[in-house]
Amino acid sequence: MESAEIIELDATGLQCPMPLLKAKRALNGMEPGQRLRVLATDQGSIRDFRVFAEQSGHLLLESEERGGVYTHLLQKS
Repeated sequence: MESAEIIELDATGLQCPMPLLKAKRALNGMEPGQRLRVLATDQGSIRDFRVFAEQSGHLLLESEERGGVYTHLLQKS
């Protein structure tokens, strides 16, 4: 697959479960193989996105924290 554009979703300032709900909505409108980068400030988003990926079948390619911002990169299955 070619290097595709990554869609970015800014969910900073939102509390659980809003970052995950916005990500689910965005993924629903995407094609398989497309990638979504979610920016969140909710500390619980690390666990939420890991569990979501396990249950939904989407790939969680990376999850990291820098300066209080959590970045999650998902690939739609």
